[in-house]
Amino acid sequence: MPAPLARRAAIATGLAAASLPWDLALAQPAPGGTLRVGMTANAVPLANGVPDQGAEGHRFMGITLFDQLVQWDLSRGDRIATPKPGLATAWQVDPANPRRWIFTLRQGVTFHDGKAFTAEDVVFSFDRLVKRDHPAFDARGAAISASRLFTVEGYRTEGPHTLLIDCKRTDSQLPTLLSWIGITHQGAWEAAGRNWDAFMQRAIGTGPWKMESYSIRERCVMTRNAAYWDPDRVPRTERLVLLPLSDANTRVAALRAGQVDFIEAPPPDAIPALRAAGFRVTSNVYPHNWMYFLSYVEGSPWRDARIRRAANLGIDRTGMKQMLGGMMSEGAGLLYADHPWYGSPAHRPRFDADAARRLMAEAGFTPRAPLKTRVMISPSGSGQMQPLPMNEYVQQNLKEVGIELGFEVLDWNTLLTQMREGAWMPGARGCHAINASWTAQDAYVGFIRPMHSAFAPPVAFNWGRHSDPEADALMDALLDEFDAERQDAIMKRLHARLVDNDAAIFIAHDLNPRAISARVQGFVQAQSWFQDLVTIRMG
Repeated sequence: MPAPLARRAAIATGLAAASLPWDLALAQPAPGGTLRVGMTANAVPLANGVPDQGAEGHRFMGITLFDQLVQWDLSRGDRIATPKPGLATAWQVDPANPRRWIFTLRQGVTFHDGKAFTAEDVVFSFDRLVKRDHPAFDARGAAISASRLFTVEGYRTEGPHTLLIDCKRTDSQLPTLLSWIGITHQGAWEAAGRNWDAFMQRAIGTGPWKMESYSIRERCVMTRNAAYWDPDRVPRTERLVLLPLSDANTRVAALRAGQVDFIEAPPPDAIPALRAAGFRVTSNVYPHNWMYFLSYVEGSPWRDARIRRAANLGIDRTGMKQMLGGMMSEGAGLLYADHPWYGSPAHRPRFDADAARRLMAEAGFTPRAPLKTRVMISPSGSGQMQPLPMNEYVQQNLKEVGIELGFEVLDWNTLLTQMREGAWMPGARGCHAINASWTAQDAYVGFIRPMHSAFAPPVAFNWGRHSDPEADALMDALLDEFDAERQDAIMKRLHARLVDNDAAIFIAHDLNPRAISARVQGFVQAQSWFQDLVTIRMG
């Protein structure tokens, strides 16, 4: 076993059990069935409809308590999840105005407090995120959602069940952005004293789960919404308990002690023992990328294409896969190699340390006189896999080709906040790269927001000011194109372009392992960052 992981290979009993949070004993099963989940987050995600903690926050707090206009079909594990109707039953571009989308809203939906859902509730849910002079403006929610609604110019109702959204430009991809915005209503905010912190204690949405209790540092307890509008998604268990357990060995210890039923990201070295003890470990491919986003601002070494290519050549991804017990696929770009948008790049990432050293020598660096640069990383977080041993592994590899990495370790939420600020801001702490897991489930999240030159912070997530006119042109063409087959063809060309330019350092794709008690039945692991917990039954 490579040294970086071996140093953290404490079996998740004994000492690890001693570090369990004091309050886990309070998360005991209830009659009718309780599902207790150990998350990788270090806090319970915000319960305001636009959770923090990245895609993990949305997985556990966004699609449980709330619904969105557009949702993802998480019912199958044998295909990539695709968008489906949520609170909107249909959407189309206005034939007379390609910048306008028309959404037909679902009738017969009620909020957890009994109020009927209408188009006015969508307007309120948008207003409180984009209108700073609105009485209900939610500053935390706005910071998280700014890069979701940045393409929207205006919106209005047309009767109780129709919503019109005008975009700043033709935008074929808008519906997928709306899958991140949970819908609530003004009366719920007013009932909470017109205070979003108080709202989160009894959050009101239309989702399949209802809030019972919320403590951001301890747990969130939800109960089954038996009146949920979609009978196929009425939860099979009575209660859902979410527990923030950011340490991987603590999660395993809690599972083995019977204090949780379902954990995210078990450490690879614990998986054989978990299986031997009767726990199930599930995994699946999904549009995930664990990589280094690069800074292209003045003074960054990554502006040199030779150094970018050398780094991508200098990582032994096969060795990392062995270190992780097979629970990854080798980084092949922004997408894994079998993804339908992968395309045909001429220079797929591979391991060739000699070629990497030659490129570094051309750039003026050697293992004895290395390039020194810093990377922001986190010790845990949404989709981050096993970030400390993985980053140490990359550090070892790149040192051998003439790149000496230093790390600035930040908690996951702080790292995401920095991504929203930009590489040129003081919060970058002298770093010229940032290690963040990233979803490529749709074109906006995976490509346009982090890679288009027009979408650097504060607009969206192009942290390092990546700029490539050819890639920008392809992304613009995608936004103008409404035919699905032609969109797919553009995506293939775009992905090949970004890989051939070494736009980032491509390292790994997660296989999303989860360890589950034998009592957990009916879980379908979708090919998505999001998972639907409503199908789970407790045996």
